[in-house]
Amino acid sequence: MVDQYAQIRAGAEPSMLPSIRWDEPPEGPVLVLLDQTRLPVEEAELVCTDVPALVRAIQTLAVRGAPLLGVAGAYGVALAALRGYDVEDAAAQLAHARPTAVNLGYGVRRARDAYRAAAASGSGLDRAAAAALAEARRLHQEDAEASAQMAEFGLTLLDELLPGGGHRILTHCNTGALVSGGEGTAFAVALSAHRAGRLRRLWVDETRPLLQGARLTAYEAARNGMAYTLLTDNAAGSLFAAGEVDAVLIGADRIAADGSVANKVGSYPLAVLAKYHHVPFVVVAPTTTIDLDTPDGASIEVEQRPGQEVTEVTAPQTAAAGAEAGSGMPVAPLGTQAYNPAFDITPPELVTALVTEKGALSPVTGAGIAELCVRSRQGNDELMG
Repeated sequence: MVDQYAQIRAGAEPSMLPSIRWDEPPEGPVLVLLDQTRLPVEEAELVCTDVPALVRAIQTLAVRGAPLLGVAGAYGVALAALRGYDVEDAAAQLAHARPTAVNLGYGVRRARDAYRAAAASGSGLDRAAAAALAEARRLHQEDAEASAQMAEFGLTLLDELLPGGGHRILTHCNTGALVSGGEGTAFAVALSAHRAGRLRRLWVDETRPLLQGARLTAYEAARNGMAYTLLTDNAAGSLFAAGEVDAVLIGADRIAADGSVANKVGSYPLAVLAKYHHVPFVVVAPTTTIDLDTPDGASIEVEQRPGQEVTEVTAPQTAAAGAEAGSGMPVAPLGTQAYNPAFDITPPELVTALVTEKGALSPVTGAGIAELCVRSRQGNDELMG
């Protein structure tokens, strides 16, 4: 475990454990995760020796964020293959661990298909397992490269939309290194602006009920020395009204073929506020988050989370231990029903631009989305060729 605050008090540059890493100790291969439920109090690693453990980590949000879920899913298939478990069953468990984030299924399919192809070629199960691991590592590297490209394209777009620098950016949930093989999606753009001396203020939505903004984005902003301010989600309106927001940057968990965006609940109200106040609303996500098989926003399955996430407050360490309902501090009367969707849907007409590793799209239309996907496939074909 890493005590961030002790390092800061001692004047040392704080380090961060990687969000995900593959390890091969003598007792067998494992997937090691930075347990995000314990942040920001401590950095602790969670070791997954089998797929059920990884599924639990995904469902409890120990590992989260669309791009990183894709990487985790791919590594999970490799873990099952190398440990001799049923790969098809493992792939099915992983793909259904969370329904909204399309990257999870994408990563699972990539590693599973690599395993199938190697096995069908007569290479043997050992080589098939190695092929699954190689594909997971390839996806991990691709995600890191996509993150860097999105940061570059995103900063260029910001400078075009907001000439003069001094950007005041509002963000929601967490979209940094904790969700990516690189430095993230929307947060990576803000970080790029900070490094270029063009970030005046990062406004960080708390992101209720699980406080990914307060616990994770503020944590990453502090580590990077960014000027940031935390606010409750319901304070955003007054911030817009005061003219303190120049742009909104968010990530995405699924983008439909028409450009509708599923992201952490609370994103849609920000899009409405941004439209009313004539503030750019920018979505930053890799093309792997686009799902052409989902025609529109109404077709996106929105995950419903447990009600106790709303009716109770649970400390990070307790949450990490897999606390049951009733173990947290109640903030509502016993028996209160809670509405707790994990995501909401923003229609494309409220999105100023979509930034991907293949460039920025504005306006966001179905035809533009399809063209981005064609460019993405062409790039992948060139790499494979």
